[in-house]
Parts: sequence; C-alpha cells; structure tokens
Amino acid sequence: MHSVARSVLCVFLLLFALPARAQSDAGTNPNTSTLIGTVRNAHQRRPIADVAVTASSPNLQGELRVSTDAQGSYRIPQLPPGDYTLTFEKEGFKPYTRSAIQLRLNRTRQVDVELLSASQEEPVRIIGAPPTIDVGSTTMGVNVDQEFIKRIAVARPGGKGGASRSYEPPDAMRNPHSVSLNGPSVSTLPSQPLGRPGLPKPPSAPRRVISAVEPSEPTKPPAPAVTPAPVSPFHMYFQGYGVNPTVTTEEERFSTFSVDTDSASYTLTRAYLERGSLPNEQAVRVEEFVNTFDYGYAHQGSAPFSVQVEGFPSPVRKGYHVVHVGVKAREVPRVERKPSHLVFVIDVSGSMNLESRLGLVKRSLHLLVNELDERDQVSIVVYGSTARLVLEPTSAVHPHIIRAAIDSLYPEGSTNAQAGLEMGYSLAASHLVEGGINRIILCSDGVANTGLTDADRIWQRIRARAAKGITLSTVGFGMGNYNDVLMERLSQVGEGHYAYVDRIEEAHRIFVRDLTGTLQVVAKDVKLQMEFNPEAVSHYRLLGYENRMLTKEQFADDRVDAGEIGAGHAVTALYEVKLTEPSASFGTLRIRYKAPEGGDSQLIEKPLPSSVIRPAYGRATPPTRLSYVAAAFAEKLRGSYWVRPLSYDALFSLWEEIGQPLKGREDIMGLGTLIQKARTLDRRADRFEAFAPVSTMDFDRVPTLP
Repeated sequence: MHSVARSVLCVFLLLFALPARAQSDAGTNPNTSTLIGTVRNAHQRRPIADVAVTASSPNLQGELRVSTDAQGSYRIPQLPPGDYTLTFEKEGFKPYTRSAIQLRLNRTRQVDVELLSASQEEPVRIIGAPPTIDVGSTTMGVNVDQEFIKRIAVARPGGKGGASRSYEPPDAMRNPHSVSLNGPSVSTLPSQPLGRPGLPKPPSAPRRVISAVEPSEPTKPPAPAVTPAPVSPFHMYFQGYGVNPTVTTEEERFSTFSVDTDSASYTLTRAYLERGSLPNEQAVRVEEFVNTFDYGYAHQGSAPFSVQVEGFPSPVRKGYHVVHVGVKAREVPRVERKPSHLVFVIDVSGSMNLESRLGLVKRSLHLLVNELDERDQVSIVVYGSTARLVLEPTSAVHPHIIRAAIDSLYPEGSTNAQAGLEMGYSLAASHLVEGGINRIILCSDGVANTGLTDADRIWQRIRARAAKGITLSTVGFGMGNYNDVLMERLSQVGEGHYAYVDRIEEAHRIFVRDLTGTLQVVAKDVKLQMEFNPEAVSHYRLLGYENRMLTKEQFADDRVDAGEIGAGHAVTALYEVKLTEPSASFGTLRIRYKAPEGGDSQLIEKPLPSSVIRPAYGRATPPTRLSYVAAAFAEKLRGSYWVRPLSYDALFSLWEEIGQPLKGREDIMGLGTLIQKARTLDRRADRFEAFAPVSTMDFDRVPTLP
C-alpha cells in the first residue's frame, strides 16, 4: 500500500515538474538564437541604462522589448533565426534603428550601438521633390616644397588659380600661385613598399599587433606626446579655381563636368563660422554645399540613375532662370552590400593630440564598428614619424578586439603620411577581397611634414591601386594647419570620397546613415553633359564644379577619369540660363558612366522639357528651393560677382521660404543658423563696386577691369 502511494506521489510530482522543466529548457533551447549588446552615449562613450530595445522580424510573432541594465547591456533570448530590426529608444536621445541584422540558427549575435543626444529635433521626411525624368534602363604642410604644391594642383582646362594659405607670418615667402613656405626641407623616404612582405592571413582568433615600418631598428618607447600649441584656424591650405563664367550658346552649347559627391567644403565652412570667422574664399566649393543635403530623390525602376529637373526665375539675376538637375544612383539594400576590407590609415602625429582630432577619430570609428557585420574585416595602420601596424585584418564579429585597438591609439612623432599610406596599400593588396570592397580610409588633419616628397610617384601608385580595386577615401579632422588641398587631391586620385568631420553628428552621417553609399560604388567615371538648345537658351553658367570641368571631347573619351557615385548617392547641379524663344525642350542631359568593375562606358540621354520651368521661386518644390539657397550661400561666401545684389537678409528670406516640413529638418535649420552667423561676420567691401556699381550691373558678363 505504501509503495503504491509513493508511486502515485512520484507521478504527480513529475507532472507538476514538467512545465517548470519546459520553461527552463526554453532559455537554452538549441533551436533558438540570442541578440546581445551594449548601448553607449556617442559623445561620452558611457553606458546608458533603461534604453528600450525592441526586436522585430518577419519570423517573429509581434515584437520583443527589453531594457538595458546599469551597464548599458541588453539580452534578447529565444529568437528564431532570420533578419531582425532593432530599435533603441530613450528620452533625451535620438531614436536609432538598426536593420538587416542576420541572426543564424543557434548563434548569439552582438549588436552594440551608440546614441546621439537629442539636443535638436529629429530630421523629418521630405515631402515634394522636383519632377522626375525617367531615364530608362539603358581633403601642417609647412615643410612641403613649392614643386609639390604645383604637382597636386588640380586646374580645369584653361583655368587659373593656385594653392594658397589664408594666414602668413610676416617673414613668409610669398608667391601668388603657391603656398607660402618656411621651415627646413623635408627628408626623402625610400620608394619601395613599406609594408611587411607576405603579411600572414588573420588567425581564427584575431590579435592586435604593433609593427614598425622599419623592423631592423630597435624598438624604442614612444616619446611623450606634447599637446600642440594653439594654432590659428586661419592657418590652412586651400586651392582656388576661380568662378565659372557665363557662356553664350553661340560660343559653346556644351557644358561638361565630372560628378562630385564630396561634402568637406560645407563642413569646413561650418567649423569656421562656429568659431566666429568667415571661411577663406578658396575653401568654398559650391557643389559641395549643394551636395551636402538630401533632396529626397526617388529612384524608380531598374535604371542605374534617376533624374530630377526643375527650374524657376532667378531671385537675383535679372533675365535668368535657375535650373536644378538632380541625378540619383540606384539604391543597394544594406543586406546586399558587398563584403569589405576597410584599412584605416590614421594620423597619430603630435598635431593630432587634441580631442577634436585624434579623440574625434576614435569616437567616429567606434560608431562605424557598430554598423559592420560578419561580411567585413577591419585593419588599422597608424603613422607618426614611422608607420605601425596596430590591427591585422580582423572580422567585425570580434568588435571587442577592434575597439581595443581603437582605444589603444595615442599621439606620437611627426607626420609621415607617405609611410602610412604605403603600409596601408601593402596590407590591402595582400588581403584583397575578390569582388568585394577594398578601401583605404585616411583619417588625418592633412598635415604632411615628413615624406610626400615625390608627389608624381605617389599619385601614380594610388591611381594604379585604384585600377586594381583598392580605392582611397580621406576624412579630415581639426582646424589650424589643415591641408584641404592634399586631402581632396588624394581622394580624387584614389577614386574615393573626401569628407571633413567637425563633430560626432557628422561622423554619424558618414559612417552610419550613409555607410553603404560611402563604401559601395555603383558607377565610376561618371560624367554629366548639358547640351543647351541655342534656339531656347542664349547664355548659361554652371554654379560650382570649377575643378571638375571637362572639355566637350572628354565626355566620350573613356581614358579620362571622372568621379564615382556610391549606392543611393545623388549629384545635384544648378545652372543659371537665359531663356529666349519658347521651345518644347531647352536642352539635353547626357550621363556617361562605367560599371564599378570598369569596361566601356554607357550612355544615358534625355531631353529636358520646358514644362519643368516654374513661374516663380515659391512655385518650385522645397528641395529645389533648398538647393538654390545652399548654392547662393556658397556663392556669397566666396565673393562671386553674380550674387552681388543678394543681401544676407534676402538670402535668409529665401531660406525661410523653403517650406515645411523640410525647413524643420535638423540640417536645414543648421543652414539657416550659418547664414545668420555669416551675416554678422561678413564686413567685406564689394570689390567690384568702384568700377561696376550694382545699380548698373551687367548680368550677362563680368566687367573688364579699368
């Protein structure tokens, strides 16, 4: 009897234990996966507690939400495999969404993020865009010598102008077509590749390494870094290319130029204005102001490009219309981005020993690490007096190793940019990702006081590497002793992009929001050509692109290099045109491009109907109005003859007329703030007034100097 009772009791205990056992097993179910990570403050890099983390997926019924603990950590277990989207929300911070997170069966995936402070409003979606035309499917160089500057100058055919510094000490040597020079001559570096031959493939457990360029020398502890003395923000190097003239269609009806999606000039100008100074006029490139902003172009169908065109009467130039031309490359979903090997070549010289330089570089790279996945590898090379390998090619699935390498960087020595670049290229070549993205990313203040003595040879090497699929992008940091000429030229020859980071939000735009477009090129050697109908247009002028101008014959010459466009990136150009007789079409737009792998170029051609011309500025769509305000602001800052009648008050009024909700977007609000800052700072006299008063201004031609 007792044995029967014991048996019944065991059965009941077993039945009651089953649910508890099932729940216990669910936490360790071998058929489910887990998402983990840490959320930090992007400015201070401190963990953030109580962040709401929401996971969603087509393979998940509903959503799962957890909160971060006191260490900023979160864990979402028991997830079926699939593609996930994570949303991070906390009061006082901007919401952030990370999509296309591939979670495999029985795996734990770590997704770390950094949130930006919500000090300003979140950008809003653009409503309204220019009419779409279906195109079918068819960057302290005090010791750089004069010859070097001449070699890196990029002048348009028949153009004039030279590199200049916006501040010169009293005893500086002066030359109207070059930078002022002082200091001892630079030393010459060996021309052979400086990387270690036969660099080993990354081990399964990646490791951080320290390797000098010249291993035969005994390793010495780095000299203590000395914080550089404050440098005037005016002590900068820029290259001027003049201002495009007004051309008659009787003289030349073709306007041809290479595309440019850089944005460094606008960010540099912002850094100047926020420090209470006007930028050097030669630092202002109109096209980079215009191309800083997102106009919300929609890409339609399977065509490689979409085109948006719209026009309106010029608010400034009597008798002229402004024509807005926008070209957007096809989008590439994040999940379809190619695998990459990113080699960061980082300037750690003494001039970088500031929080706004090396400190900002490190915070920017931490943001990037959050966006990479198992498709990506990261390597780090640093250079001071010599170059060192800090991190061998390491998979992004080991973010803690990459972060440790970033945090280990410290300032040292002088600035041997050549050594750093040569080691970076050697590393990229020995670990080439076939069919993927192979990108050198130079992070520097542009100072180059050691090396770079044989400019022609350097350009040849960079160009040759780009032809083999290893491209170069440059990212500038810091004000004072900054070499904009060098950074822009390096990116052009290396077939990459040039950006300037003045704050962590700009780093977020480049390395987070626009990551796929920054890395993956969808078209190379992209050229645009406008052919104006002489019966409809008598005069025209292209706003900006002075250092990208091409001849009519170079448009169809596949031997002539041009710019690249990344996935989803857009190029916007503005023309001022003088219309004559009414016509069904005022011109033809042609786009010539090559596939990322090269080969013969392809041609897209589309007539421009006069129906896209609006009767007034206020009748144009908000994106078109925005592009004109950005271009006119740049024109005014660089002292262009053609915007003399435009006051800052009038420009600000045009900004106010951009319209909501676009005007409420954070970056557009920032543009309005910069216009107001420039208005209070600009005390320049009108250089043309003495011999060409505004009241009698000829809007067709620049007056001849008396």
